[in-house]
Amino acid sequence: MVTAADSQFHVLAVDDSLIDRKLIERLLKTSSYQVTTVDSGSKALEFLGFYEDDLTNPDSPSVSPSNQQEVEVNLIITDYCMPGMTGYDLLRKIKESSSLKNIPVVIMSSENVPSRINRCLEEGAEEFFLKPVRLSDLNRLRPRIIKTKSKDHNQEKPTNFEEQASQKLEISKDQQEQEEEELLHHQLQLQQPPPPSTNKRKTMEEGLSPDRTRPRYTSGITTVV
Repeated sequence: MVTAADSQFHVLAVDDSLIDRKLIERLLKTSSYQVTTVDSGSKALEFLGFYEDDLTNPDSPSVSPSNQQEVEVNLIITDYCMPGMTGYDLLRKIKESSSLKNIPVVIMSSENVPSRINRCLEEGAEEFFLKPVRLSDLNRLRPRIIKTKSKDHNQEKPTNFEEQASQKLEISKDQQEQEEEELLHHQLQLQQPPPPSTNKRKTMEEGLSPDRTRPRYTSGITTVV
């Protein structure tokens, strides 16, 4: 069953044989992949944003940022025997590039040569298929492409997570400062002496009132009010 995510997988197929390119393109489209085909390793590197200047000058960056492909490539499948740049040479260039090395590369060949197969796998090839490539071979690649794409997606998440964590930390600090201020204010209130009681002061004033202590004389009888 093909999901919406699977339909977004983009495969770059490289083969100098027109018949083999058409065959692999048909198989890939049957598996619901988006397919781009080129007839040489150098054109594959151009499509990926890796130009001849980068190949001849080892001091230059592997990929020119201004020329890097806008379309994401999730898998490269290439023939081994091609004129000029072989599939093995293409594999090495991709794995030497810091920007392209995470793209899975599959090598195809009509010749079953164990030393050639081992050399490609040791260099970082994901699989080595013997021609003619079958649909069952391509179906084996789907879990690996999903894994690679999921890994790339997860690597983008830490930035958002770190931003959210930083925001939560700032909010926590603000809340802590506010709580400390409230606690300090409460402690200062507890340390202040309580105000004198109004009733007690009134009683004292009444006790010292001249009217309550002044003797009153009436008809020769002394009365204390």
